Amino acid sequence: MSDENNQNKLNFFTVSDVYTACGLIEEFVDLPDGVDTEHALMCAWQYLIDSGHAWTLQGWYGRTAVSLIDEGICKLPKS
Repeated sequence: MSDENNQNKLNFFTVSDVYTACGLIEEFVDLPDGVDTEHALMCAWQYLIDSGHAWTLQGWYGRTAVSLIDEGICKLPKS
């Protein structure tokens, strides 16, 4: 099979806890192999927004979350 017929592997990386989200954002948790840094950070921020933790952590988390939402990088949680 030639390279032009190969599809890129799907990336099913998700963040499912506060420790991992904060660790990725503050760089004390290593990225898994093959995971794009930008994608991992977006998942981490979106997890904090969706779970509501962005508003209960240090103030810069909330301010950054609002900026990411305003820029269209992250979305408000679904009601």
